[in-house]
Amino acid sequence: MARGVPYRRLTSGSLVQFGWGSRQQRIQAAEIDRTSAIAESIAQDKDLTKDLLHGAGIPVPLGRPVEDADDAWKAACEIGTPVVVKPRHGNQGKGVAVNVSTREQVLAAYAAAREHGSEIMVEKYLPGQDFRLLVVGDRLVAAARRDPPLVVGDGKSTIRQLVDQVNTDPRRGDGHATPLTRIRLDDIALARLATQQYTPDSVPALGERVVLRNNANLSTGGSATDVTREVHPELAARVVAAAQTVGLDICGVDVVCTTVAEPLESQGGGIVEVNAAPGLRMHISPSFGEGQAVGQAVVDTMFGPGENGRIPVVAVTGNNGKTTTVRLVAHLAAGTGKRVGMTNSDGVYVAGNRIDTGDCSGPRSARSVLMHPDVDFAVLETARGGILREGLAFDRCDVAVVTNIGAGDHLGMNFITTVEGLAAVKRVVVENVAPTGYAVLNAADPIVAAMAPYCPGSVIFFAADASHPVLAAHRAAGKRVVFVERGDLVAAEGASEHRIPLAQVPLTRNGTIPFQVENAMGAMAAGWAVGLTWDAIAAGLRSFVNDASTAPGRFNVFDYEGATVIADYGHNPDAIEALVRAVDAMPARRRHVVISGAGDRRDEDLRRQTEILGASFDDVILYEDACQRGRADGEVLSLLRQGLAGATRVREVDEIRGEFLAIDSALARLQPGDLCLVLVDQVEEALAHIGARVAEQQVAKAA
Repeated sequence: MARGVPYRRLTSGSLVQFGWGSRQQRIQAAEIDRTSAIAESIAQDKDLTKDLLHGAGIPVPLGRPVEDADDAWKAACEIGTPVVVKPRHGNQGKGVAVNVSTREQVLAAYAAAREHGSEIMVEKYLPGQDFRLLVVGDRLVAAARRDPPLVVGDGKSTIRQLVDQVNTDPRRGDGHATPLTRIRLDDIALARLATQQYTPDSVPALGERVVLRNNANLSTGGSATDVTREVHPELAARVVAAAQTVGLDICGVDVVCTTVAEPLESQGGGIVEVNAAPGLRMHISPSFGEGQAVGQAVVDTMFGPGENGRIPVVAVTGNNGKTTTVRLVAHLAAGTGKRVGMTNSDGVYVAGNRIDTGDCSGPRSARSVLMHPDVDFAVLETARGGILREGLAFDRCDVAVVTNIGAGDHLGMNFITTVEGLAAVKRVVVENVAPTGYAVLNAADPIVAAMAPYCPGSVIFFAADASHPVLAAHRAAGKRVVFVERGDLVAAEGASEHRIPLAQVPLTRNGTIPFQVENAMGAMAAGWAVGLTWDAIAAGLRSFVNDASTAPGRFNVFDYEGATVIADYGHNPDAIEALVRAVDAMPARRRHVVISGAGDRRDEDLRRQTEILGASFDDVILYEDACQRGRADGEVLSLLRQGLAGATRVREVDEIRGEFLAIDSALARLQPGDLCLVLVDQVEEALAHIGARVAEQQVAKAA
């Protein structure tokens, strides 16, 4: 968090993703995704580890694997007692017995080790203290002396009572979630007591130390004292060499010696184990002494200087134009060679390939993009519903684009009944812009413009009218603005200007479609905000084609026997008004419209849609939406008819059951020079249907 690295826990355990997309890293316990599985396997094989370290000239205790209990005693005699008996493949000190000398002790230790592994090792016991040294990357970052679990007699309490008293320490718990682990009076502890002529019911003398285990692992109740500042440079070098010999980037090295303040060789010490996924709590929260910045060292290994694992994130919200703006921003970024992850109401896309379908404008889909390892740049459509359900998929974004709010949409749903309430929901995206990022806001929409003070970063205003007061004031203050002037899209900051002719932006049809001009301005500003070059922005605007394959349902234009057919997913009054303004600029002999309505909209919103259309179209075909969303059959059509009651231009109104049949009926009426606006519901299916009809007409004409 201190470095600004985004994170997400992937499981209920300890698997965590740091960073996003192609810059992500993953960590589980003390292993990162670069940790070598081969190195981990070597570390688990105690005999192989010892051979490799010995070959590298690193001091290790002599020893060998044994076949059975008798062979264990034989090995102890060969090496010379006392010895250590332990599983060849083990961890957390399980089944390890140290400083055993007699045949009975060795046989008992062998039996205990067999409970934790089928292959057992016997090696020379090194006198001294038990130290754990932590290597991260190529340096020693922490060291701790580990003391075995023990109790101190008070002259009146039994050992069992003393253990219970020690376990009342709030730092002690089960597992690894607490700084210390509860001491257990298990068979190993009982055996260790027996060597001291004690039982759990014995009462040790005042001040007498009673050791309950030979090993000092925290997981078996031991304690840790930080000794990081005491480590001799030569000993530290030996430990780092041991980690590198095995190949571990995060490594716990167990050293037995008298003191860490001297080289190993001078005191007859040695490295007894090298551990993958070492426990970190003894270094972060030692029982005694100062905790070390282990987490910082691990993150420094995962991310280079100045890196935070982030990819550029552009979030787009608003009522209308979101999907087109998202697609256009993604196209601009892809033109620079970025592998773009995109979510919108059509699906989830990675590097141009759709990996999920349906309305994917919520945080779940956005998270899938941010988790994808092939994504260098994310453009996320961020809709009202997802924000209300789950919030945002990101902690902050580089750019937040708000296209418009207008008269609102989805009002009456999820307890949002006013335009101001809707704006408060969508403003969440602006509120989570990075301090170094930008909010791209529609200056011509007063509710959107009012979001500017909530942005932690900077603001770019856009509006078609260069003299709009909000935009003009922003520009006068030397801040970034985008507007239209003399047929050009203009990006200005102070005296600096960049111009792109609208004639070179096919999306806008030479600037004749106002809402597409707004979408182009929003995308242009977003590209500017994330640092795309002006050459890249201009090239992207020139090459973006607004057809049924690149932007389905967003003002897709077809030619049908000399008539113009426009398919669009406009589904609220503001969208209908924008479409009518665009259509009014296009000449037509007769105008037709095919429309249905979403049943989850308010009655007044459904009526308002056809009220708007009634002044601009001659022929209206109403069809029943595939999903009435709680409405009774015919209810939506009735409301749409009510909206046409005062229509000044409409001459003919028909009701047809079924979207595709309605489309076919409209196409059959078209004459050369006509214009037909089809407000599609099942976007992809309807576009495919229209495309098939156009293809059939072209084949018939060619024949």
